[in-house]
Amino acid sequence: MNYKIRAWKSNEIEILRIFLYEAIFVPDGMEPPPFEIIDQPELQVYVAGFGTHKGDICYVAECDGTIVGAAWVRIMNDYGHIDQETPSFAISLLKEYRHHGIGTELMKRTLLKIHNQGYKRASLSVQKENPAFRMYQRLGFRVVNETAEEYIMIYNLE
Repeated sequence: MNYKIRAWKSNEIEILRIFLYEAIFVPDGMEPPPFEIIDQPELQVYVAGFGTHKGDICYVAECDGTIVGAAWVRIMNDYGHIDQETPSFAISLLKEYRHHGIGTELMKRTLLKIHNQGYKRASLSVQKENPAFRMYQRLGFRVVNETAEEYIMIYNLE
């Protein structure tokens, strides 16, 4: 599959809203929530004012001129929050572009960028049933906490 990874542009904020919605894990057999769920405060932390805070970094994947995925980090009090020095990840791809290595490349590019900016680690949360958990493990993320439904994972950049 032909694709390219590039830095997100500040005029692409709506793209982040779309990929925030796509990042919501919906188990097989369940109905997806309405798109408006992303307007909830606990989800708005991922996108509100993105690009205006130190540590806001995003890469997108393009295929034939269409953005098909995004990975972004910011210091935020989200589900994967560790501390005020650790950026948290969000990542998603359109369903038909999953399982082609695009997500892995988005993560690698973002991890390299945050490492180059001096961050010591990155974090994320993932539902236990989400197949992306295995990708995160392959990349080197490790579980540091868990709830009944999800894992909190970190990646050491040192």
